[in-house]
Amino acid sequence: MLIEFKVPDMACAACADKIVTAIQAIAPHAEVTADPQTKLVVVNSDQNLEQIKTVVINAGYTVLTLFAA
Repeated sequence: MLIEFKVPDMACAACADKIVTAIQAIAPHAEVTADPQTKLVVVNSDQNLEQIKTVVINAGYTVLTLFAA
């Protein structure tokens, strides 16, 4: 499943790394990119949207869903 979402409070590369690490902790084979400039996170994983959102929220970030397919 391809999921794209905005994380408005992702401010720097360390934030992006924290988000990627959190997602890969529950989905080790996920392809994850996080761009602090555009605040966009793209995930290609078998995990569902709610699981991905929950782990990012638990890492301390806000998730605004844009696209999930």
